[in-house]
Formats: sequence, C-alpha cells, structure tokens
Amino acid sequence: MTKNVEVRQFNDADGVAEAAAQAVVSILAELLATKPLAHLVVTGGTVGILTLAKLSEIESLVDWERVHIWWGDERFVEKSSSDRNSVQARKVWLAEASVPSANIHEFPASDEGFTLDQAAAVFAAEVAAYTPLNSSLPMFDIVLLGMGPDGHVASLFPGSQAYSSAPVVIAEHNSPKPPPQRLSFTYDAINAATEVWFTVAGADKAPAVTAVFTDNDCDLPAAKIAASSKTLWFVDKAAGASAI
Repeated sequence: MTKNVEVRQFNDADGVAEAAAQAVVSILAELLATKPLAHLVVTGGTVGILTLAKLSEIESLVDWERVHIWWGDERFVEKSSSDRNSVQARKVWLAEASVPSANIHEFPASDEGFTLDQAAAVFAAEVAAYTPLNSSLPMFDIVLLGMGPDGHVASLFPGSQAYSSAPVVIAEHNSPKPPPQRLSFTYDAINAATEVWFTVAGADKAPAVTAVFTDNDCDLPAAKIAASSKTLWFVDKAAGASAI
C-alpha cells in the first residue's frame, strides 16, 4: 500500500454507508467554506447506493448548489434503465436533492445517438470543461469507489488492456461483468483526485482486501488506486479484518 492510507472499520454495510455519508457531508462543508465549488464522484453497487440513501437523510447540511456530481463509471445501456448507476442514484437521493440539474454529470446512454467510443469522447470533452487549465486531468475533491470480489473498481477490471488508450475516460467494450459495454474514468483520472474513499462490505470482498493490503506485488485494480492526498477505506468487519 502507498502512503496516506487510512482504514475505518465498521460492523456491517449499514455502518459503512452511514459513516461514509457523514464524512461526505463533513468534508464538503469544510471545502465549501474555503472554495466556491466542490466536485464529488459517486459510485453504484449495493454499498455505494446505500451510502447515497444515507446521504439523502443529511444532505441539507451542505450547500449542494455549489457541488458538482459525477460517477466513476456507468453501464452503457438505455437512459432509463435501472442498470444505470445514475438511475439508481436519482431514485434514492438525487430526485429529491437540492443539487441543480446543471451540476449533475451523467455519462451518455446507449439511446442518445452515440456509439460507445463516441460516448467516451463526448464525456471526456465535458470533463475537460471542468479541468484546471494547467492540467490534463480532472481534480475531483472526493471520489467514492466500491470494489468487486475480483478487485475491480469503477469499470476497471483485472487483466483488461483497455485502460492505456485514454487519459481520462475509457470505453470498455467487453466487461467480464454484464452488461459488457461500459464507460469509466481511468486510473489516472481517479488518482488525480484529492481523496479517494472505498466503501466495501461483505465476506466475499475479504480476499481482494487482503491482497491489496498484504501483497506488495498485488496487480488488482483496487491496488492501483492512490489519491493525490488521501486514500480512505470504509470497510466492515467481514471484508476488512486484514486491513487493520
């Protein structure tokens, strides 16, 4: 593991999600006290969506009109599909949240007239509009990530060769986890964030967590994540015993 890694352990997935949501509110409030805007990247998956549901209960503590919302990855399916992380996020949080629609940055959908590669290019251009002038990479404040039992993060899967082709957004044509077509931020884009927070729960995640924390040669995608300032793991006891 790299420097500036912190682990916080909780009893179960509910505890992970509650703590992560509380931390999002706390850090965003701190950031907005010193800067005009903040950029938060959220994630899907069971714990990721549970975190957003918890966030919906306390979101009034943040000036969301000054927060931009992004996703780490998205399934390239129809815009209304329940497979989309953004659809799930709207259901549990964003539909009732005070985030302006202009501040919600969804990846393109398959029924919006683009091929997968075109969609990646279109979204990369949108990201570029919010990228600092002196950088080729976005500088998100917080990136929330889940992790699969195979150690994948966002739509960055073990062994894939797709991820050296673009600096910011990649088109995954053949995901080992359905649906096969996906869009994702790259390792470089994620690691440029000030902080990256993992939200991980369940015994099925324990082998990957163990590998990330104990194997210096670990080649899992999760082991390739290191934020520019801090990488924070919110884990439950079942997943994270080896991380303590």
